[in-house]
Amino acid sequence: MATLDDHSQATPTGPMTTVIRRHSLATRLTHWVNVLCLSLLLMSGLQIFNAHPALYWGQYGADADPSWLSISAVEEDGGTRGVLRIGNLQITTTGILGVSGTGDDATERGFPSWLTIPSYQDLATGRRWHLFFAWLFVINGSIYALIGFLSGHFRRDLAPSSEEISPHHLGQEIADHARLRFPKGEKARRYNVLQKLAYLIVIFILLPLMFATGLTMSPGIDAGYPFLLDLFGGRQSARSIHFICAWSIVLFVFVHVAMVILSGLWNNMRSMITGRYVIETERDDR
Repeated sequence: MATLDDHSQATPTGPMTTVIRRHSLATRLTHWVNVLCLSLLLMSGLQIFNAHPALYWGQYGADADPSWLSISAVEEDGGTRGVLRIGNLQITTTGILGVSGTGDDATERGFPSWLTIPSYQDLATGRRWHLFFAWLFVINGSIYALIGFLSGHFRRDLAPSSEEISPHHLGQEIADHARLRFPKGEKARRYNVLQKLAYLIVIFILLPLMFATGLTMSPGIDAGYPFLLDLFGGRQSARSIHFICAWSIVLFVFVHVAMVILSGLWNNMRSMITGRYVIETERDDR
């Protein structure tokens, strides 16, 4: 987050407005490519999941084997009911999961058509979309990682200090975010520790797991690198981990977007489009 082009203005009695360069061009470009890739990876991934809407651990995976998660349609006297099952917990999801739509428009389907690419059931096309944007995502992420390491972005902007990860500081940050108290003044120049930890977990844990488990689900890759099956406990375990990581990233995105809106939508969007971010600093903070 270089600040070489900082520009400040102040009224005689008001706060000083400072424009900083918060995001580099490379960060902004790779960010928006990631938005495209993640959106289409999720939608095509749900298309693939719909071909067999159940998840297993270990070497299981046949229709009669016990799944830990399933989305299904259950026939009852009153009609067809959509059910999401996680372990022994069953949740009625008619109209969204298991059974999409209502009445005459009701269709037995894991995830609804408006969430998948293509909208109709087509496993082969869904796989083509998924693989294309998966490799685009890997290439884009590799470029971001290479630039991040070479420029010192990860060390300078994302590595938390020992003071930041202390229980007291973490507790204070969590309490401030719960009260929607966001950093102001000079503190707004830097990522807070919750941002740093979230980005590090996504970049260095969730995304590598997504990539590795995605490869493990490929019979061709398994033939050349059979250790992947042992590493993840089988192809079905890899599929489950892939699913969990995907929805963990979706949760991260929802929280990320909520924080962007609550902490200043226009200022945050401008910083990710032009790189420029405005902070207000009291005179005694300078």
